[in-house]
Formats: sequence, C-alpha cells, structure tokens
Amino acid sequence: MMEIPVYSKQGEKIDCVQLDKKKFGTPIRTTLLRDAIIMYEANKRQGNASTKTKAEVAGGGKKPWVQKHTGRARAGSIRSPLWKGGGIVFGPKPRDYSFTITKKAKKSALYSAIAVRARDNELIVVDDFKLVVPKTKEMATTLKALGIYGTSCLIVIPQANEVIWKSARNIPYVKVMTSSALNAYEVLKPKKILIMRDALDKIQ
Repeated sequence: MMEIPVYSKQGEKIDCVQLDKKKFGTPIRTTLLRDAIIMYEANKRQGNASTKTKAEVAGGGKKPWVQKHTGRARAGSIRSPLWKGGGIVFGPKPRDYSFTITKKAKKSALYSAIAVRARDNELIVVDDFKLVVPKTKEMATTLKALGIYGTSCLIVIPQANEVIWKSARNIPYVKVMTSSALNAYEVLKPKKILIMRDALDKIQ
C-alpha cells in the first residue's frame, strides 16, 4: 500500500494514512487521464463561434458585370468568398463540443490522478482543518506552515463548509472543493492538492 503522511494545521507530521491498493496501486492509466481531461475541457467550451456563408452575407443579389467581353474574371456575386466582405468557406458554426465517458472511467481517472499526485509528493493530507469563523489570515498561516502558500492549490473538504470557503476565497491561486465534486481535471490542474483526512476517506 502507498503510505502518505498526515500533517496538522501547524505543519507537523502526526500520522500516516494508507491508500487503497485496489484503487490507487494499479498502474497509472495515462490514456484514460488524457481522455478525461479532454472531456472536461470540451464540456467547458461554449461553441458560440459563428461565421456567415456566401448565402448569409447581406447584399450580392445582382451580378456585378456581364459574363463575357469585359476582360475581367467571371463573377456572379460581390459576396463570393473570393471578394472582400464576402462569405466564409467552412467557417465555424454554433455547435456542441461536449461528450462523456462512463462513470467507471471517470472514477478510474480520478484514482489515477490522485495516485500521480501522491507519487510526486504533491498530495498533502491534513488531519484537522476546522475554523471557527472566516479568517483569511489564519488560512494563509496554515498554507505557509504546510509550505504551499503562493502556489496554485486545491483544498478538498468532506462537505460544504462556508467558513473554509470564505477564508480561502481571497487567497490567490487557491480553490476549495468538496470530495463529492472532485474529478481528475481538478486534481491535475493545480500544483498542490491539500485534502482533509475525512475527505480522503470518503474518496476511498
């Protein structure tokens, strides 16, 4: 089993936690991770880009000049794609870029992403992260004690906690997310993952 140290809010190592070998001990599925990342990024695309074809551009109803005996090239419309102000050939149209992979594949990708972070020592487990009132200064002090202040960081909590969210929202590069909403894309995006012990137990 993969063993990960557990730290206190003060940055002291107090315990160790073991990751489930069946979920996190398997070889890293890089192809599945790639597919998952592409899916999450594709689902974020709006697909609103749109251009007008020759038929949609205003004007161009009259033939510019007669077909023959002018010495110029044949032309049927001033809105031809060859002309300035003409239509666009094969331009983008509003479309849906989203697609999905199976639930089993999403879970497997999440486990692989967490295993990658644990292998690279970028996964930090904290035993207790309770705050009585929203306090940005206290949150910053904790991040400094853990050596991750100033770098992009994802804080994973077991359930929604407004106090933690308010304490972290004004700190640059820090995002808070519940364990139930976690996915491979969010795990691989920041440089460090700060996860509460209870949240890790829920994922396992």
